Amino acid sequence: MAYNEGLLQVIREETAGIKNLEEKKMFGGIAFMLNGNMSVGVHKDSLIVRVGKENRDKFINEPHVKDMDFTGKVMKGWMEILPDAHSEEKVLKKWIKRGIEFASTLPKK
Repeated sequence: MAYNEGLLQVIREETAGIKNLEEKKMFGGIAFMLNGNMSVGVHKDSLIVRVGKENRDKFINEPHVKDMDFTGKVMKGWMEILPDAHSEEKVLKKWIKRGIEFASTLPKK
């Protein structure tokens, strides 16, 4: 299955102008790398967001959110924002911002 082009466009618009951010094809989707660290991306119809292991419990109970689990094993520190959340652009923007903010705390690769 291809990834959601509309969702990809929202990420591009929200991250336009961020220095040291690049798109990279990964895991059958597109990841946005900030200083070499994954921050957000799109996989099929879901937004994926890196929040860090230490922030998982803070976000897991938000609507339309689950642990990222594409292979049968949870990727700790990553959240999957399900398609039901996409109808609210402000929710998507909030999650994109969270991913970028977390990645900005990581050392450059």
